[in-house]
Amino acid sequence: MLDTIAPSLSRLPPVQSDSLLALIALCNADPRPEKIDVGVGVYRDGAGGTPILRSVKAAEQKLWAAQVTKSYLGGRGDIRFAQALRPFVLGRHAGDDRIDEVQTPGGCGALRLGFQLIKLANPDARVLLGIPTWPNHPPMAQGVGLELSNYPYYDRDSTRIRFDEMIAALEAGRPGDVALLHGCCHNPTGADLDAAQWAEVTRVVVSRGLMPFVDLAYQGLAKGLEEDAAGLHGLLDACDEVIVAQSCDKNFGAYRDRVGALFVKTGGRDSTATAMAHVLQMAREMWSMPPDHGGAVVRTVLDDAELAADWHVELGEMRGRINQVRATIAAADPRLAYIAGQYGMFSMLPLTLPQVIALRERHAIYMADSGRFNVVGMADEALDRFIAAVVEALDA
Repeated sequence: MLDTIAPSLSRLPPVQSDSLLALIALCNADPRPEKIDVGVGVYRDGAGGTPILRSVKAAEQKLWAAQVTKSYLGGRGDIRFAQALRPFVLGRHAGDDRIDEVQTPGGCGALRLGFQLIKLANPDARVLLGIPTWPNHPPMAQGVGLELSNYPYYDRDSTRIRFDEMIAALEAGRPGDVALLHGCCHNPTGADLDAAQWAEVTRVVVSRGLMPFVDLAYQGLAKGLEEDAAGLHGLLDACDEVIVAQSCDKNFGAYRDRVGALFVKTGGRDSTATAMAHVLQMAREMWSMPPDHGGAVVRTVLDDAELAADWHVELGEMRGRINQVRATIAAADPRLAYIAGQYGMFSMLPLTLPQVIALRERHAIYMADSGRFNVVGMADEALDRFIAAVVEALDA
């Protein structure tokens, strides 16, 4: 009788493949040497590489010379790493003892912990989520059992934020619902809220009793460290409860090291301590202790005045290249002019799916089906060919 029962794992349903991973596989399988991959979300310099930052390499050398053990650090990871982030993540709120933080495996780890904490505190909370958004946001929220309530954020054809609709959706939120917000460099659109729009969002969040959850994955790659966190700082001014998922993967170029942190603010020190105790318990159940190397490198950079100064220079160089490439693309055709007014590594081209596929087949240019592309996903020498192919596709 037992022999006729199939193993339970064999009855698992098939998984719908991640579209970005499928795109990467398509690009990797293309033998054409001139192929351009603007689907993967990593910064590339003018030569087309994703180099290790000078400051990061120097910090790794310091660690190699000084580190004497690989013993466990504990559930919080590198405590000094997370503390060193406070001045530029929290700004004028860096000294607020109602805010606590913990190291996580990348921004994804912070997002997962944040969603899990919300589910524990308010199982009926909905996540108010602008569309389009980063493709991993919905499954991460749903993965802990939270309900989604989507609203239009950006219109690709008119290349504008659908702000009135966004505000109407937030106004319809229930007290305790979660407003998931991109801190800067909106992924996938590049369309960021301006100061007045952030102020209005903050007003609605407060008036409706919503919980702001800010995904701060690209700080420093739009206008500057302080400017890119201005919306978050306004929320911290106005709200007793705020959650922030932060990532160093992009602004330190430490993608594979998975370097992130979760920040939690409540109305008081004791309630924050209780919330963080739950966070640490959940982290224990998921990864026990975060990986050390990336956090130790960032901490070493930030605690060394010379290395920190060089990191600021390198961050400025990355930001400058992003904005320069944006300007070049925008100047090539009036239909692309909007790209100069957006920020970060991503924007969405007003292309149909057949046009996107034609770019792959005819020109070996790989981007997401939505037209989302990495502005700095190519070397300087490929930029003119990329622009010409896109304009050709728009004319088709």
